[in-house]
Amino acid sequence: MSAAAATTTASPPPFWRRIDLAKLLPQLIAPVAALLLAALISWLALTLTGKDAVQAFNDMLDFGTQPDSMVEILNKASEYYIAAVAVAIGFKMGLFNIGVEGQSKIGAFMAGALASASFMSWMPGSLRIVMIIVVAAIVGALWAGIAALLKTQRGVSEVISTLMLNAIAGQVVTWLLNDHWGTQQPGAQIKTTGVLPENSWMPGLPIVSGTDQKVLGFLAIAVVLGLVYWFTVNRTRFGFDLRATGYNPFAATASGVSAKKMIITAMLISGAIGGLVNLPRMLGETHTYTEGFGGIGFTGIAVALLGRNHPVGMALGAVLWGFLARSQLILDLDGIPKEIVVIMQGVTVLSVVVAYELANRIGRRAQQQRVGSATAAPVGSAPLAAAASTEESK
Repeated sequence: MSAAAATTTASPPPFWRRIDLAKLLPQLIAPVAALLLAALISWLALTLTGKDAVQAFNDMLDFGTQPDSMVEILNKASEYYIAAVAVAIGFKMGLFNIGVEGQSKIGAFMAGALASASFMSWMPGSLRIVMIIVVAAIVGALWAGIAALLKTQRGVSEVISTLMLNAIAGQVVTWLLNDHWGTQQPGAQIKTTGVLPENSWMPGLPIVSGTDQKVLGFLAIAVVLGLVYWFTVNRTRFGFDLRATGYNPFAATASGVSAKKMIITAMLISGAIGGLVNLPRMLGETHTYTEGFGGIGFTGIAVALLGRNHPVGMALGAVLWGFLARSQLILDLDGIPKEIVVIMQGVTVLSVVVAYELANRIGRRAQQQRVGSATAAPVGSAPLAAAASTEESK
């Protein structure tokens, strides 16, 4: 058998031999080091203000591991995770969609207003839930599509357009609630859309033992959404084109990929997912859209950065953010300003961004050293000897 035939028939090496430890280890160490650094800076902030940092961290951990707190952490994490996936779709394309806040508001409002309308009373509960999800996704996609068209047709930065669209969406929802489609329940101080019929309330998930409270049922949809996101980005032609355009739009265009089409598609998908952000609470807790919804879209940016746009990383980041948000209650009881949690969150994001950048630089340097060692083969080595024997045979 010739050498060429032997090469083609040889089986590929096992996957553990294909793992690049020099590149993987810095990526694994980076988040751990970043969290430790964030904890250290938070400890210093507490100490400088005269608070017992050790006691504060212990109280946060004890309170966060209680069954009721775990339920609320998972509820918050489901919202944060959906927002992070919406942002991550844009990041993969090289787009900065900071309009998830507006997309989530106007999507949930339109869905809630339509589902609670009197002319929809004939619709079965399960079908109504599907309709709410579809309407919220469509409205969110259309709202994000405005920014996509402005970018592709007029060259307007998506950062500026989505930021402005956030403000417009908030004012539109407030106007419609106050003057047209809003109602005020007895004893309530804010206006809402109509209350959804009880048969369209999404049931909770009894996955936390030791408490009668249930996790919002939309958590299951968030998990499925993460799986679909991973498969689409990493295992489909669309995902390849998406990542290729984000890495190098000129090379992608030269290979036949329409950059404008990818921008529009990515923004539409990002907006559709963003429209779902407020649905976990609306379907499983409030059963109506209220003016209290908001703030989650911006949190999704931090969670996406924290998780490096990876579905598992974003899930861990969402749980961490839910834990910190829940910890505000116990810190307030301890006489510690709840703003310390905001400091912890900001420091965590900055630490993770810096740590991953250092990890990338270390990984690239290690790869360059290996390539240099491989190409700088000494005289008499196998590649040079093979080349010499070839010249002699000629």
